[in-house]
Amino acid sequence: MVEKEEGGPGGISEEEAAQYDRQIRLWGLEAQKRLRASRVLLVGMKGLGAEVAKNLILAGVKGLTMLDHQQVSAEDTRAQFLIPAGSLGRNRAEASLERAQNLNPMVDVKADAESVESKPEEFFTQFDAVRLPKPAAPRDVMVKVDQICHKKQRQVFSPATFFGYHGYMFADLGEHEFVEEKTKVAKVSPGVEDGPDTKKAKLDSSETTMVKKRVVFCQLKEALAVNWSGEKAKAALKRTTPDYFLLQGNSLPP
Repeated sequence: MVEKEEGGPGGISEEEAAQYDRQIRLWGLEAQKRLRASRVLLVGMKGLGAEVAKNLILAGVKGLTMLDHQQVSAEDTRAQFLIPAGSLGRNRAEASLERAQNLNPMVDVKADAESVESKPEEFFTQFDAVRLPKPAAPRDVMVKVDQICHKKQRQVFSPATFFGYHGYMFADLGEHEFVEEKTKVAKVSPGVEDGPDTKKAKLDSSETTMVKKRVVFCQLKEALAVNWSGEKAKAALKRTTPDYFLLQGNSLPP
């Protein structure tokens, strides 16, 4: 990782300002600074893991740790573009390290060849976000890590792909507060006739107000513990995406 003195616009280096110029124009300097301060853990470095790693490294996170105890298989050599030729039998995370780091020298990229099951609780709390897919970790480990991260206000993403382009993602972002800008509804004076013009005037108001909102995300354990045998649950089944049952690893209920 290349360390630079902060002397550029908004407290970032001139090199960073040049590297991330387009995305700073897209989502703003403050968002880029938050990315710059974030450390991310990726568990599992198969095809989807490589794509996520590439996007995060190019976006400019502070650090990225690739955790995978599996060896490179013949399938990986065709689906995982960070693994160079001749890597069959090597550790998957370590084989991905060189190409991943070359994408952006300003990001601290690490490879960890241990299994996610062997990691203690404090290991996960050093990261701001954890990507933990079901194929890379057993269900009980996913629930355990999500509970650790939820308690410490760390974000957890559990994505996976099946059958080519089909996939799902579960996100536990803890408690999230945000501000939403809403258009004020214009008050109509008493005695004014109601009609199309009056309704249009109400909707076309140029005044806005900021509304503070708070969202508490569901934990993975709660999402997986839904009982589908009750009548209320059966009614909700029609509105439930089949991807939910892929996360469970089960077939659709009868």
